[in-house]
Amino acid sequence: MPTILEISGWRLFFYSGEGHEPIHVHGRKGDAECKYWLDLESYEIREAHFFNGTVAEKRMVRKIIYDHFEYIVQQWVEYQQRRRK
Repeated sequence: MPTILEISGWRLFFYSGEGHEPIHVHGRKGDAECKYWLDLESYEIREAHFFNGTVAEKRMVRKIIYDHFEYIVQQWVEYQQRRRK
């Protein structure tokens, strides 16, 4: 479960066995957990789930993901390539 970013208390990461799924990122801050799909064509994110967090926390994590969209995609691709070797 590699951590790729830690910002404002949010830890963004991937799970090892999810390479068969489209590009996405998980987040955790305290009891709050989320998962967002990243759409490369439209440069958008879609919420898969968001548990135990406030509206403000949801806004914050979405902004973090948008602000680091390209970096997250790059880390996903590199991580999946390393796993396949």
